[in-house]
Amino acid sequence: MSFKGFGSDNQAGVHPEVLAAIAEANVGHAHAYGDDPWTARAIELFREHFGAETDVALTFNGTGANVVSLGAVCRQWESVICAETAHINSDECGAPERVAGVKLVPVATRDGKLTPDLVAPHLAGFGFEHHAQPRVISVSQVTEYGTVYTVAELEALAATAHAHGMLLHVDGARIANAAVSLGLPFRAFITDAGVDMLSFGGTKNGMLAGEAVLLLGEARRECLPYVRKQCGQLSSKMRFVAAQFIAMLEDDLWERCARNANEMATRLAAGAEGIGITVTQAPQANEVFAVLPRPMADQFAEEFHFYVWDESRGEVRWVTSWDTHPQEVDALVGAMRGVLG
Repeated sequence: MSFKGFGSDNQAGVHPEVLAAIAEANVGHAHAYGDDPWTARAIELFREHFGAETDVALTFNGTGANVVSLGAVCRQWESVICAETAHINSDECGAPERVAGVKLVPVATRDGKLTPDLVAPHLAGFGFEHHAQPRVISVSQVTEYGTVYTVAELEALAATAHAHGMLLHVDGARIANAAVSLGLPFRAFITDAGVDMLSFGGTKNGMLAGEAVLLLGEARRECLPYVRKQCGQLSSKMRFVAAQFIAMLEDDLWERCARNANEMATRLAAGAEGIGITVTQAPQANEVFAVLPRPMADQFAEEFHFYVWDESRGEVRWVTSWDTHPQEVDALVGAMRGVLG
């Protein structure tokens, strides 16, 4: 049985071009563990987008990519400053702390975004053996509240990190949606903005399974392959992960998928506001947050397959995907209009 809903872009299927790429890679045999032409081509494409000074490690999933990123640059007495809503803090079952061995320092934010001022109180204890040593500032792009960091905001965080001998990590589970929202190539708001590490997301944007760890410039580490292996993220048949990234990156499929998702979120937010529903965060990518009367939230969450984000205020989250159609958005808006009269 199948359904279409607004619960998560993880619920969407695989783009046909990605499936075709997997099928094409399935012909014959290939060397294992990344010693194959597909992986070599995927790495080449990432370097075209982010710069020649980029180390790439393909992984299975987002939690794995984040753990490998942090584990490659942090020692076990070091800490990572993040928003309290960050995926690494709220939705990864303690994996960064258990597997990477780092201490997470969550910071309260208004809109999911860290700023230098919010980070500043936690830049303390350097050289003091009783305190975990601050090593990384980690941000989500897109944030868990659907907001997008501007280039200037990322540059400011990178400058703050570098001034203290730290690194800036971006959890880019929805990095393609951010690029479309900003109208910029990846390099402009990652490499050129001073970001040191990126977890590049593919699964939420039309891939079957696959993310990538990118270490940029001075953040590059010889230990990256070994950390990936220890974290259980080394695929023996890596060509099938790599083939998906080739399909995404060669002909800008990533952009087409993300653009549709973003446009459908804009349509949904406009429709909801048009019938008097409060949208709590101006949608910048493919997530919409809105406050619904609780009976309506309960009724439609089941029918349209979305989640209640904040039980206390009746805030729900709608996520649109590469395969969301306008009529599906209009059906949700129309159903809510029918209840509201």
